[in-house]
Amino acid sequence: MKKLITLLSILLVNLSFSQQFETGNVIADFGKTVAVPHAKFEVDTSLVYKVVFDIDRNFNPSEVNKLAETAARFLNMHEKAGVDPENIHIALVFHGSATKDVLDDFSYTKAYPDTKNNPNTPLLTALANAGVELILCGQSAAYHNLKPEDVHKDVKYALSAMTALVQLQANDYQLIKF
Repeated sequence: MKKLITLLSILLVNLSFSQQFETGNVIADFGKTVAVPHAKFEVDTSLVYKVVFDIDRNFNPSEVNKLAETAARFLNMHEKAGVDPENIHIALVFHGSATKDVLDDFSYTKAYPDTKNNPNTPLLTALANAGVELILCGQSAAYHNLKPEDVHKDVKYALSAMTALVQLQANDYQLIKF
């Protein structure tokens, strides 16, 4: 009995200190965040954030690309921290094995026959609706035999990922690479 009480006490203490991830105000269905009230590195809410995410790989074809979802998390957590969403400019550059993650549902199911649709479609749509630029490497698209009509309607082609990344950084976008 003492062991059970001790175990329950530990569990309750851990639950009372655990943080709850919450949906965001900008992208409600993706990019859950948690408040960090003890953060000593404060968010500069007056800054204009210009960020480019280098999305170069995918994971499980039946799940949302976790790297792409990070953009939703970035938007949500900074808005909750007090940054005006108008001051958050984000671009995602897809290349490498992540190239197929921007396919439309029909083309995605041909590429991944075990899937019913592209799990990234709702995320891509939500990001585009929030003003995020979705950029596809033209070289990777050619390598993977993708045609413009096969990709999500909000994705635009670049000559290459290298070109897009260099140009965006030349325009003061900060690179986030995981």
